[in-house]
Amino acid sequence: MGQKHLFYDELGNEIEFIVKAKFTLDDTEYVAMLPADDIESDTYILKIEFDENGDELLAGIDDDELREAEKVYEELLKENLQ
Repeated sequence: MGQKHLFYDELGNEIEFIVKAKFTLDDTEYVAMLPADDIESDTYILKIEFDENGDELLAGIDDDELREAEKVYEELLKENLQ
């Protein structure tokens, strides 16, 4: 399993996630992660954006972008199993 990281939601609440993978699709970076306290839950795929200071921010993506990112993530999982 991946490394645990602490994130903050839009209300400033701390949430610990396990980062399963980081990957790139069409020059855009994504992260696949799941809540550390519920590893049976669905995996979230979010886009990595950068603020004016160069700090990473995570952003939601629309359904079309999500489908494309899921395909890349699933391929990554298959490659890691071989």
